[in-house]
Amino acid sequence: MNEPEMISTAEVETAVSHPEQPPRPRASLSEQLILFVVAIVSIGIDQYTKYLVESNLDLFEVYAPIPSLESVFRIFHIYNTGATFGLFSGGGTIFRYVAILVSLGIIYYNFVLPGNQRLLRLALGLQMGGALGNMIDRFRIGHVTDFIDIGPWYIFNLADLSIISGAVILGLLVFQESRELKARQQADEQEEPSAEGPPLEGPSFEEPSFEEPSLETAVPPQPDPTHE
Repeated sequence: MNEPEMISTAEVETAVSHPEQPPRPRASLSEQLILFVVAIVSIGIDQYTKYLVESNLDLFEVYAPIPSLESVFRIFHIYNTGATFGLFSGGGTIFRYVAILVSLGIIYYNFVLPGNQRLLRLALGLQMGGALGNMIDRFRIGHVTDFIDIGPWYIFNLADLSIISGAVILGLLVFQESRELKARQQADEQEEPSAEGPPLEGPSFEEPSFEEPSLETAVPPQPDPTHE
């Protein structure tokens, strides 16, 4: 007789706890174009607003669109030789090439990123557009034009706002992904006991019962002496 094939417990647990993930769909061309469309729109708006400021305001000149709110919002034409919000002042030469490298990395990641990642591409497009917008200033006039003044905060431009908006969206996506991953892990932990099934039971054996013989069976009947 052929013995039944036995499957090891380790293989069963591996198959239950680590199911094969289906391959993610490849991104369509229209989805990949989201990155470039967002970046181009961000660069266009940023450069147009800087052109308006440079054409109508002298350097360090102030314009208050709403005079009653000048203390919390005004247009202040200044320049910046550092990074976003004036950080790392004097490093404009380095940042122009850093922006190029970052943009090339984002473009490559856009092509290898799977489908159904539109919000992520939106965030990356905003960041790339903002970085390239400030890079154009550094090559064009040697510094970045800033003009949005909202009180105690740093003076910035729309390219900086684009970078920060992309970073906020990216952070929210990472937070959402971490919550979903934690929920899947908890669901897997709850399914593991039920997937293992009930414990295997061996064959049961009944103990033989021994009954004491009755007197009728043990003692044979005696013949009647009166009956011959």
